[in-house]
Amino acid sequence: MTTLKMPLEVVQCLNFINGEWVKGEAGTQNITSPYHGKKIGEVSIPSLNQIKNAMKIASDAQVEWGRTPHKERARVLFNFRNILLRDLEEISHLKSAESGKTFNEGMAGLMKGIEVLEYALSLQNMDVGGRMEVSRGVSCEYRRTALGVVANITPFNFPAMVPMWTIPIALGLGNAYVWKPSDKTPLTSIKIASALKEAGLPNGLFTVLHGGAETVDAIIEAPEVKAVGFVGSTKIAKLVYTKATSLGKRALCMGGAKNHIVLLPDATPDIAGVGISDSFTGCAGQRCMAASVLLAVGDVDQHITKIKNRAESLKLGTDMGAIITRAQRDFLLEAITRAEKAGAKVVLDGRTAKAPAGMEEGNWIGPTILDNIQPGSEAATVELFGPVLSVVRCKDITHAMQIQNSSEYGNACSVFTNSGALADRVTREAKAGMVGVNVGVPVPREPFSFGGIAASKFGSGDITGEHSLNFWSDVKKVTTKWEKQNDNNWMS
Repeated sequence: MTTLKMPLEVVQCLNFINGEWVKGEAGTQNITSPYHGKKIGEVSIPSLNQIKNAMKIASDAQVEWGRTPHKERARVLFNFRNILLRDLEEISHLKSAESGKTFNEGMAGLMKGIEVLEYALSLQNMDVGGRMEVSRGVSCEYRRTALGVVANITPFNFPAMVPMWTIPIALGLGNAYVWKPSDKTPLTSIKIASALKEAGLPNGLFTVLHGGAETVDAIIEAPEVKAVGFVGSTKIAKLVYTKATSLGKRALCMGGAKNHIVLLPDATPDIAGVGISDSFTGCAGQRCMAASVLLAVGDVDQHITKIKNRAESLKLGTDMGAIITRAQRDFLLEAITRAEKAGAKVVLDGRTAKAPAGMEEGNWIGPTILDNIQPGSEAATVELFGPVLSVVRCKDITHAMQIQNSSEYGNACSVFTNSGALADRVTREAKAGMVGVNVGVPVPREPFSFGGIAASKFGSGDITGEHSLNFWSDVKKVTTKWEKQNDNNWMS
């Protein structure tokens, strides 16, 4: 287990415009680590004029990049991959320090991002379009073309992985890319931008702009931006989607989640105990794929004991990280108290967990399991975004699926069972974009794409994999004829 290394000095986080680090003209903001509550960085906020200038630069740079052969663009991305692997530990330490993740979680997130990068590298051989003779002397073909300038707005919980879902594919398809990192975790952007510059990406094609809502609005409103990606809460996803589409832009906005796990009595205890525990405690529950509701069907108490034993064995600061802000930590404490007052049984109480030595000023809470949660209650329906598992007792699988289907969200659902028939029923009936069987975190691996449904996604397609390609590019259809033919069918 690698010990997390905090930055030795305050990290100065500037904007990345035209291949250079640029100090913002709209002030600065301090960045504190969730681990100890101390300042580890200072981020510089750009002015509206700086943002407008950056957009013009990106648009101008994209013209030549869009004309560059796909294989030549892929060489830059291949260099980018090697640099990220070279600096894997350094980047993982920084992203964990600012987001509250453990070092191993920080590294795993970056590796998942690199996996998407490797998929983007394969597009030079896979995404070649198609050409065929559709009539005598007449051929049709597909040609994939870049949109121009695209933008992505990313959340605090995965400072490298979520942007890496889109950076390689968007750049690989010939676009210029504008990134607005979370104002809570902007420091990782320094490493990613530096790696792209070192990899040989031409200036202007990759832009990093910091700030909050004002920066987001300016990016969306910029006439140069043709498509907007977003990952975050459902509330903000709706706002971004509505604003972007009202301006005639493409938008794909991933929202929140309230993921369910259906636990059946015949599940293998060791598989279910570890899988479910790690699902709700991983990343301190601060991920859209975390299990938040356990639909306990029948007598599954032995499994819940296994889940509890696994969760309470985790050591804060080593096995589980911190909550992003003090306000969010306090919200979780209050939500647990509200659930208890409403009749929930606190099987495992994270409110009493002790912070790691020397980090008492950090944002700490331990794993929490709440039993006898009522369907429709706050703990059963609201995305708490922390290491809290709400157990809802169900009389049968039909009851469990009725509860799952009633959720406004549709991100992920899993089932733990040894019955192929029951597993198939859950995968068929679950209203979710991603479903797992005996997998607590059903994140698809490339080339399978990531994306939910219902209030977990606004827009069409998915944000990674094959189903992302048509979002980040256009498909041009070309019909060609060179010679006059003797027959008189309608096309020739």
